Amino acid sequence: MADTTKVEDKLERKKLKRAARKKAAPKAKRTEPRGSAKKKVKKLARGQSKR
Repeated sequence: MADTTKVEDKLERKKLKRAARKKAAPKAKRTEPRGSAKKKVKKLARGQSKR
């Protein structure tokens, strides 16, 4: 995406970002399901917080 950190005007920055998003190539489809790399938490005894 375009570097808009130096643009002070909020609306101008928004326009630049939107234009950059439209120009960018579309993202590829996911190969594995979302969150598959997350640590899995085993179910603990009822009443205890799990994390």
